[in-house]
Amino acid sequence: MHSKTLSLIVLIYAGGLCVAQQIWDIWQTTWDRSKLFTSLGLSSPINFANPGPIGDADIVIKDGTKYQSIAGFGASLTFEQSEGMHFSNFARDTVHLVYQSKNSGNYNKLLNYLFNPGYGENAAGLNFIRIPIGASDFSASQYSLDDTSGDTSFNNFNINKIPSNVFSVLRDIKSYNSNLKLQLVPWSPPGWMKDSGTMNGGAFKTQYVTQYATYLLKAVQGFQNQGFSVYAISVQNEPQNSNPTYPTCTMSSDTEGRIATALRSLLNSNGLSGVKIIGYEHNWDNAGSYPIQLMNNYGDAFAGVGFHCYAGSVANQDTFHNAHPSKAIFFTECSGTFGSDWWSDLKWYMDNLWIGSLEHYSQSGLMWNLALDGSGNPKYPGTNSCGGPGCRALVTINSDGSYSLNQEFYSMAQASKAIIPKDPGGPFGQRIGVSVGGSLGWALRVGAYVTQRTSSAEWLQYSIVVLNWYDNASSGWNPKPVTTTIEFRGMQAKYTFPVGITTLWWFAPATGAVDISANPELRFKNGTMTGMGRNATDTGIKVEG
Repeated sequence: MHSKTLSLIVLIYAGGLCVAQQIWDIWQTTWDRSKLFTSLGLSSPINFANPGPIGDADIVIKDGTKYQSIAGFGASLTFEQSEGMHFSNFARDTVHLVYQSKNSGNYNKLLNYLFNPGYGENAAGLNFIRIPIGASDFSASQYSLDDTSGDTSFNNFNINKIPSNVFSVLRDIKSYNSNLKLQLVPWSPPGWMKDSGTMNGGAFKTQYVTQYATYLLKAVQGFQNQGFSVYAISVQNEPQNSNPTYPTCTMSSDTEGRIATALRSLLNSNGLSGVKIIGYEHNWDNAGSYPIQLMNNYGDAFAGVGFHCYAGSVANQDTFHNAHPSKAIFFTECSGTFGSDWWSDLKWYMDNLWIGSLEHYSQSGLMWNLALDGSGNPKYPGTNSCGGPGCRALVTINSDGSYSLNQEFYSMAQASKAIIPKDPGGPFGQRIGVSVGGSLGWALRVGAYVTQRTSSAEWLQYSIVVLNWYDNASSGWNPKPVTTTIEFRGMQAKYTFPVGITTLWWFAPATGAVDISANPELRFKNGTMTGMGRNATDTGIKVEG
């Protein structure tokens, strides 16, 4: 082999040649919007080198401490029943809004930016879609998938109440991201199964436990027949909420558990044992009661529970985790509202959701609506569920098909970029240990992750998501960048984090340093080193052949 320079620093350790880590990839959203989920495109890497004095903040990666794997990020796709529906009728529902962008040529551009998981792509790689079974508070009317009173044989069950274009949009999303995960969630059973006689408010009639489990099974099978594997299904959205102004339903933990037990048996006997059942699907404030009772008495039926953000503290997820550490936690709903402050929202979302909920054992991060119009429509007629100025989605789509991306998207995109698979079809990121010290350690919120590879010859990806919220907002306005050291396996990198959100990553072997002489998978081809996350070109280290 001819002498050739490499783009990796080669260090001499006691036993042989070892390759140090470098940061090449940085994505950033700043408080002043000068960067919005922007790739910085470094011309030279940030090296991990021998440690020196720590910075004003010091991030210590503890990669030997591993927690939950992350399933992904996303939002809900809402829609109206099929009768009389036309895509020319703008702003009927999320699917219409997304599809409306097709007329302006923005449809594929939007889907690519939201869902493409490709390494290095200018895209967020979102992959988790939550879908209502029947009407929700963002439907144009009330409907279930079987509105025939007393139809316990479900002769009139009709999956086509979900319009064909919903499945078309989902197929288009899946064409951008084959890792798409679908979660089905009812806001209410059919009205005839409830004491109110309507989907709006009221309680579930326990005489229909078995029948309702069959209804939910048929919903899963309906999606399966359309070519979609269902990742998870919930028994009831917000089972402690009865609101007469939109589809809601109360049911006790005992009732939900009985339904889930029957549903689990039906799924298993119909070749759907891989479909997860998620319980609770309600706020943080009751994390120590309802969901724990559910797992205590009916844990065999459930993969875990879902949490929403509208009451309580994200730290309450720990109460549930400590009681049932083997059960999964999913964070599945929160909504922005029009009129809130952009930067304050970014801070809250990162602190509580995209770093915070994962820090408290969540495997997912979902907002409520994927897309709404500029007034937060469509809304269920007469609903008070999102009052005032209205709910804000990840994307606002206008009547001409143009769109804008909101703080809900930009904050989520920064987190999603850290955990999407490095390899097509490969594993998602897994949360690992991290701590922050130094005199300005309080100014940074940090999540840390490792992404495994499909080949044992490839280096793993280590990533961090960092919120710098040192804005001096309480005493005026004076945003302060924070000079930071990043400690990893006895080596140290340096980076100054601006006020905002930064996602960065590097590649490293699974454990310790790599001995090239002992690892035939690290080999030179045409002057570049393969077997790592990034091929090399030029740092002045010569390899003689």
